[in-house]
Amino acid sequence: MKFRIQFSVYTLLFLTLFTSCYDQERNCKDFKTGKFKSEIEVEGKKFVSTFERNDSIQIETFEGVTDSYDIRWTNDCEYVIKNSKPKNMAEKKAVQVKILTTSKNSYTFEYNFVGEVIKQKGIAYLIEE
Repeated sequence: MKFRIQFSVYTLLFLTLFTSCYDQERNCKDFKTGKFKSEIEVEGKKFVSTFERNDSIQIETFEGVTDSYDIRWTNDCEYVIKNSKPKNMAEKKAVQVKILTTSKNSYTFEYNFVGEVIKQKGIAYLIEE
C-alpha cells in the first residue's frame, strides 16, 4: 500500500512538472499587421468590429463609427492601444491586450483597461494580410 501511494505521489509530481513546462506555441508576429474581424462577448451580448493594423496604428470600425488607435507593443504578444483622438474621458483610457493563443488565421486574446483587474476575452480573425 505504501508503495502504491508513494508511486502515485511521484507520478503526480512528474506529470505536473512535465505539463507545466509545456507552453503552447504562439505566432504573435503573424498578427501584428493585417485586416481583422474581432468578436467579444460581454454579459452575454456579442460585439463585432473590424480593424486594420500596421505596426503602430490601428483603424477600427465598430457599429458604424471609425476610430484610430496608437499601438505600443510591449513584447511580441502584448500591446497597449490608446485612442489617437479621444472625445471623452472613457476614450482616454488605454487598453492592454495579450494574445493568448494563435492558429493559422485567428488568435484569442484577453484585454483590460490599464490599471484595472477585470479582463475580458475575445477572438480576432485575419481577413487580409
